[in-house]
Amino acid sequence: FREQPIFSTRAHVFQIDPNTKKNWVPTSKHAVTVSYFYDSTRNVYRIISLDGSKAIINSTITPNMTFTKTSQKFGQWADSRANTVYGLGFSSEHHLSKFAEKFQEFKEAARLAKEKSQEKMELTSTPSQESAGGDIQSPLTPESINGTDDERVTPEVTQNSEPRAEPTQNALPFTHSSTISKHWEAELATLKGNNAKLTAALLESTANVKQWKQQLAAYQEEAERLHKRVTELECVSSQANAVHTHKTELNQTIQELESTLKKKEEEIEGLKQEIENARELQAQRDSLTQKLQEVEIRNKDLEGQLSDLEQRLEKSQNEQEAFRNNLKTLLEILDGKIFELTELRDNLAKLIECS
Repeated sequence: FREQPIFSTRAHVFQIDPNTKKNWVPTSKHAVTVSYFYDSTRNVYRIISLDGSKAIINSTITPNMTFTKTSQKFGQWADSRANTVYGLGFSSEHHLSKFAEKFQEFKEAARLAKEKSQEKMELTSTPSQESAGGDIQSPLTPESINGTDDERVTPEVTQNSEPRAEPTQNALPFTHSSTISKHWEAELATLKGNNAKLTAALLESTANVKQWKQQLAAYQEEAERLHKRVTELECVSSQANAVHTHKTELNQTIQELESTLKKKEEEIEGLKQEIENARELQAQRDSLTQKLQEVEIRNKDLEGQLSDLEQRLEKSQNEQEAFRNNLKTLLEILDGKIFELTELRDNLAKLIECS
């Protein structure tokens, strides 16, 4: 392929929101490969990135572009041809710096290539203007688009311009040699005939220049469209290995995500089971709470009854204590009476015995 990748890295791709011109819109769900491509035939540098088969970056580097670092891991540049601003988010500051260095290097190379191209155009345009006498400029024709008109017309015009300078430089040889003079006269007549034909062709071309310009514009639009399509196909082809590697990485990532998802599903099932258990425990807790409240109510009732019983017991104990005291008093009195009766009996017995 005429266009080959010369530097690649991975980054998250963003584009500026066309409506607000402030917010960034991500054009890739994950980090993708971003590559610098060099077209050796046209001496053009481009930044290309694919997300699957879709080209999310297709930016030609021009000398007036500027890559700006807006943070330690993010950079951006504006593409006037695409009428957008691209942004790249890198995994580290080192990758951002490397990308910015390559951008500056290829921007300078594009500037030098543009200057060389302008110099070549000036060099090629100067002889053609001199050969036309400075007044008549050769218009664009359908043949010149295909490259046949330049090959056919330029040599004849050059031959026509060179003999015009020869007579003044070789005036002395013409006066000394009639044979050479006749030869040059015949050559000059031939060139005059060719010049007349070319003049007629130029006049005809001038008459049809508007039509040719319209056709040229249509051809240019079609060529641009085909070039973009070919570029996209070349990008897809040139990045086949990178896409295959990226696909392998994606497959591995998908497998890891599926494994993680399976584990998460198992964790979710476990959590659901724990939630069910928690709900059952909550129901049991509510039931126990209700029973506890009932027990507390019964406990309060029992405490009230116990307090009443304690009061009654204390009262009973007091009554029993008073009763015991009364009994002790009665017993003491009874003992005194019994002692007196015993003495009385003994005295009576003694009296009986004495009598």
